[in-house]
Amino acid sequence: MRNFLKNFIFIFLCLFLIAGVISMVRGGATTKPEVIGVGKLVEEINAGAVKQIVVQGDMLQVTLKDDKAKPQQVKKEMQESFGDIMKNYGVSDDARKQLQVEVKDESSWKYWLINLLPSILPLILFVVIIYFMSRGVQGMNNKAMGFGQSNPRQVKPEDNKDKKTFTDVAGAKEAKEELVEVVDFLKDQKKFTDMGAKIPKGVLLTGSPGTGKTLLAKAVAGEANVPFFHMSGSEFVEMFVGVGASRVRDLFSKAKKAAPAIVFIDEIDAVGRRRGAGMGGGHDEREQTLNQILVEMDGFETNLGVIVMAATNRPDVLDPALLRPGRFDRRVVIDLPDIKDREEILHIHARNKKLATGVSLRNIAERTPGFSGADLANLLNEAAILTVRRTLPEIGEPEVLESIEKVLLGPERKSRIISEHEKKVTAYHEAGHAVVGYVLPHGDPVRKVSIISRGQAGGYTLKMPDYDRHYHTLAQFKDELAMSLGGYVAEKLFFGDAYVSTGPSSDLKNATHIAHNMITRYGMSDTLGPRTFGEQEDLVFMGGRTGEERDFSDKTAEVIDAEIKRLMVEAEATAKKTIEANRATLEKMVAVLLQKETLEQSEIEAIMGRPQKKAVSGAPGVVVQE
Repeated sequence: MRNFLKNFIFIFLCLFLIAGVISMVRGGATTKPEVIGVGKLVEEINAGAVKQIVVQGDMLQVTLKDDKAKPQQVKKEMQESFGDIMKNYGVSDDARKQLQVEVKDESSWKYWLINLLPSILPLILFVVIIYFMSRGVQGMNNKAMGFGQSNPRQVKPEDNKDKKTFTDVAGAKEAKEELVEVVDFLKDQKKFTDMGAKIPKGVLLTGSPGTGKTLLAKAVAGEANVPFFHMSGSEFVEMFVGVGASRVRDLFSKAKKAAPAIVFIDEIDAVGRRRGAGMGGGHDEREQTLNQILVEMDGFETNLGVIVMAATNRPDVLDPALLRPGRFDRRVVIDLPDIKDREEILHIHARNKKLATGVSLRNIAERTPGFSGADLANLLNEAAILTVRRTLPEIGEPEVLESIEKVLLGPERKSRIISEHEKKVTAYHEAGHAVVGYVLPHGDPVRKVSIISRGQAGGYTLKMPDYDRHYHTLAQFKDELAMSLGGYVAEKLFFGDAYVSTGPSSDLKNATHIAHNMITRYGMSDTLGPRTFGEQEDLVFMGGRTGEERDFSDKTAEVIDAEIKRLMVEAEATAKKTIEANRATLEKMVAVLLQKETLEQSEIEAIMGRPQKKAVSGAPGVVVQE
């Protein structure tokens, strides 16, 4: 219907234009001439009333001596000249001599336009209508034939707007070093072939979401200055069988024509999952697409100049045929950035932000362990939005620090109305976390305590290490368990067993999970010895982790439960002992919390009366106790 209206409007405008041209040609003068016969013209000539006659083809344009008289027009035969008419009608020689006669050649385009256009116009309209109808049908055929085309997003070398280089990628030093070889090969293949070396045909980028896998692939293409073909794995799969395989063939065909080039398939696990898992059959569309990818990668000619790059955060579910040598034979793991990398990433994302002079990106990097590059970009964006809402001229450090908590927990819920009793319970709960975490030597430093609701948390205690650490000891786990139960123990001590609220539910869940991992994954049980229990099994069916394979007996399961209980009871006892030993300090912290609602690290140290001293090693990441 849309195409029909488009064609109808176009034909209508064409007709309107043609009518205008004809009207202009035929209209000519502003005054329409009077059409007369030859006899009347002869009478006027004999009477001496004619001033000028213009002969143009078969028309005579007559101008009278009377200026007020309308111009006249006489139609004559084409074969008969004006002189013959005058002679045949007996016009005297004196009368003819007084006439001003001018002969003009009739323009050919005007002649054809006036005489032939009315007859051929219907034919022209018929041809135009047939043309548009055939073009519409051809467009439908092209769409049908183009259903199997890939239509990748292509970044050309001369496209400076979307071009990325390694200078746009902060951190990931090891990953960039691995990819420099790919860049060198695309720039100069000869030095590799002369040495007998073959560049990897496929490079698989793996890592957590937001670590910059797609950005790194674009940077490789930008550094090598070659075309970059980008498609997502889900774009290959359609409801019709064979479309995905056709699009794979078309994608690789385009890349070969543009070689040297890079083909990048994002989220390849959408089509590259392990086959034979009971999902679909031999005609499964996803499986056929994977088969075609395997054939295309294995069918490359030697050093053809097309390198396939792919990204996924689930390499464990990929089909083994994809990972064998000759296909994705090189894997580049992109880890979460460390503190130095986070500072570099913040510098890149702060280029177009109006940061105040006092903002320390190093301090922000210290406060954001476990953040990915995408998290850091979102953090500065939230800080910029918060600055605009507060009508401030520049982004200050308070806005950035508040944005960290917003990214972790969600926005503040200051409008949430709670009773004085619930507010007091929350203050004792969070103070219990803070005091236990502050006093125990193997925990991370407590950075902030707040009883303001954020997201699903009624209050929170924020702790994080001074620098990135990658191992967790038994002593640290035990102190973390005690801190997790600090709020639960504080509620029991100050309000009694009958008034313990539902607030510690997430703390109990987190503590139980830590204790379970200590026993079943890390071998931290003298009773069970150095072994693991249970194996997480990744099933392709329904697309996720569905359960745990049990490799131990029921009797062992009872021992595991007993060991988990022992750890929880010990942690509760440690938390109770710590809170009872610092009861006055906890009461003081509760009083300040009820007044100010939020305490920063310096205020916590002032209440505790001594600076925090923590062990050298600890767990990475930010831990929030609700």
